[in-house]
Amino acid sequence: MKLFVVSTPIGNLKDITLRALETLKEVDFIICEDTRVTGNLLRHYEISKELISLNAFNESQKLHQIIEKILSGNSAALVSDSGTPTISDPGNRLISEAIKNKIEVIAIPGASAVIAALSISGLPTDSFVFEGFLPQKKGRQKKLKQLAEEERTIVLYESVYRIEKLLDELIEHMPERLIVVCRELTKKFEECWRGFPAEIKSNVSEKIIKGEFVIIIAPKNWRQ
Repeated sequence: MKLFVVSTPIGNLKDITLRALETLKEVDFIICEDTRVTGNLLRHYEISKELISLNAFNESQKLHQIIEKILSGNSAALVSDSGTPTISDPGNRLISEAIKNKIEVIAIPGASAVIAALSISGLPTDSFVFEGFLPQKKGRQKKLKQLAEEERTIVLYESVYRIEKLLDELIEHMPERLIVVCRELTKKFEECWRGFPAEIKSNVSEKIIKGEFVIIIAPKNWRQ
């Protein structure tokens, strides 16, 4: 009875480990966010497996069904649409329930947008705080004020729909903090901008932007 937590590519399909491919081939079924996205990955590597969707909308209905399936003697892999499962993605409840039921949980590490962006940021990486997506409404301004006092490097995720809003908020709360904004990491149109929030806002505003973003913010009072 094993549950493998398998990291998958964040863009470039070559960024998958040999161990991840081996695991996906050997398990009895795969738990994923979106069967279409995972199906594309599996077809690329000629892997055929039963897929069970588990996401924020159906987790409560499917959780125990999946646990029972594993307890009956099946091995399973948990994947997200991209990157490492449970990092701003579903899966924590499943893993917690698996541990309660004495199912062995095994990490198959690999791609992560957080680590990829940090590694090329040029900002301090010995200590950082990952906040994922900020609250969309309630608590957002309070969180930004707290982060303005943070003395560690900050990592945020943001969508294409709110990136300009976030940059405006950083201009207000952290105008003198050096930031790095990475878009479409590992993909064909990967871009990174480095500078102060106002400088990056002018670059982003001039372009028709698509994709997902990772934002790295320098610690308070840090100077290169």
